[in-house]
Amino acid sequence: MSTYPSLAPFVLKRPWLLKLFKPLSTWYTGAAGYRQLGLRADDLIVEENERVIKALKRLPQKEAYDRVYRLRRAFQCSTTHKLLPKDQWTKPEEDAPYLQPLIDQIYAEEKEKDALDSMTIIKSH
Repeated sequence: MSTYPSLAPFVLKRPWLLKLFKPLSTWYTGAAGYRQLGLRADDLIVEENERVIKALKRLPQKEAYDRVYRLRRAFQCSTTHKLLPKDQWTKPEEDAPYLQPLIDQIYAEEKEKDALDSMTIIKSH
C-alpha cells in the first residue's frame, strides 16, 4: 500500500508493455547512480516523514546498522567525488526493499486506527 500511485500493476498485466519498459527501467536504475555508491533504493527514502521515522525504529538492529554504514560510505564517496570500486557496487539482486514494506504496514495500521476511531455506535432499543 504505497502512498504514491503506481502503474506497475497495469504494466505487469500486459506482456508487451513489460517488454517495452523493462530495458528502460534497467537503464534508469543504472543511470540513477545510487548503486555505484553502494546504496539500495530504500536508502533514498526521505526520513522527514513521520511514517518513515516509525519504520526506521522498527528495523532490526543489523539492518539499521547496515543502512547507516551505506549512507555514510555514500556520503564519503560524494564528498571525495569518487565512486566505489565496481566489485562494491550494489548488485540488482541485493537491491530488495527493506523499508517500504514497513512503511506500508504502518500506513495500514494508521488507516485501520482511523477507521476504528471514527466508528459510531448505534444503540438499538
